[in-house]
Amino acid sequence: MRTLITTAFVSLDGVVEAPGGEPGYRNSGWTFKDVEFLPEAYEIKGREQQEAGAMLLGRTSYEAFSPVWPGMEEFAEYKVMPKYVVSSTLTDDKLVPDWGPTAILRSLDEVAELKKTEGGPIIVHGSATLNRNLSDAGLIDRYHLLVFPLLLGAGKRLFSDTDKDAQKLRLVEHETYANGLQKNVFDVVH
Repeated sequence: MRTLITTAFVSLDGVVEAPGGEPGYRNSGWTFKDVEFLPEAYEIKGREQQEAGAMLLGRTSYEAFSPVWPGMEEFAEYKVMPKYVVSSTLTDDKLVPDWGPTAILRSLDEVAELKKTEGGPIIVHGSATLNRNLSDAGLIDRYHLLVFPLLLGAGKRLFSDTDKDAQKLRLVEHETYANGLQKNVFDVVH
């Protein structure tokens, strides 16, 4: 069984929307304009590329990342890695040709089947709606969270507000940095 890992930049109040400057959000770019950059705080991002065997994205994040990430040197390992996009509306002709093998999954059941295949961990970047649905379906195994010392108020959140049974997490790695960032790695206790 493959491990499904959600990785996210998240504000202290749970917002994940537009951390890198995506348009249309009041606090767009909050990861770099409001907090001093310290390279050591981002070590986990390089490690994720080395350890992951596949990437899983929702349609919106795929459409945001696919025109940019294939040409970025800092995401070179992701370029050749198999990618899966969960979408009921995306069509094969909308997939970019220069970002390695990409398949469209139409349901969370197909994600559950993907987890049963051989290979390394599956990493989920961005994809707020997908993450909430994966969590509610009990499909996430681990969270890699870089928590920023910001309260953003409104915005898309990482965690669902669905009324459900408590989900226990086990802290397996953590560190705090001089700029106030916290790295928290949690395993989901199934």
